[in-house]
Amino acid sequence: MEGCGTANTWMGKLMSFEFLVEDQSSKRALEILLPKIIGGSEKLRIHSYKGLGHIPKGMHSKSDPNKRILLDQLPRLLQGYGNTPYEYFVVVICDLDDKDRQQFLSELNGILESCNPKPNACFCLAIEEFEAWYLGDINAVRTVYPKADDSVLSGYKNDSICGTWELLADAVLKGGHNGLSEKGWQAVGEQKSIWAREISRHMNVDENISPSFVDMRTTLRSIVANWKDGRGEVAQRGSDG
Repeated sequence: MEGCGTANTWMGKLMSFEFLVEDQSSKRALEILLPKIIGGSEKLRIHSYKGLGHIPKGMHSKSDPNKRILLDQLPRLLQGYGNTPYEYFVVVICDLDDKDRQQFLSELNGILESCNPKPNACFCLAIEEFEAWYLGDINAVRTVYPKADDSVLSGYKNDSICGTWELLADAVLKGGHNGLSEKGWQAVGEQKSIWAREISRHMNVDENISPSFVDMRTTLRSIVANWKDGRGEVAQRGSDG
């Protein structure tokens, strides 16, 4: 599957998801989107971090856990889930940014394979950024921003590496991304949270045309469907599907 990593065999009496995301705006969006994707009967917990960071060399993080940088702490987090007696399915959702997709997924799966015992987990990448998932539903964007610049929106190619949040800002904000950036990173974060809250609630998850969103949706529904069918397993999903 494009943008999604490996899911392992899983069975439990209660479907319990743990989502790990790189920032607060992603958490706010998923709080709205996940019930639309997999319904409200599953137990969902979403943990937000303060940036993506980097996978530590040797899988051993030397950074302060209190700084809450997702990739820096991911080896420790996944091993913790592997060690727990409780049954979780862990879903890591993060931006691809300008990384090589196959290499990044290989590195993420390398963390998972290094765990002993290994948790049940998968990786879903927003390509290029989480804002690509909003742009996968242009109708939702236009509902929130009826005066959005159609020339910008119509020129966007789904999941292209183009500076996605900047493009969205250019389409919907007076002054575009330059005007927003001049206000500082806190203003950028606040605007992303507004998009998460306002655009997500208008999104039709079944008609979204972002390929990476579709793959995330398909992966999550497959996990739930297999559990409800009693098979207790999810098909192995490689980086190329």
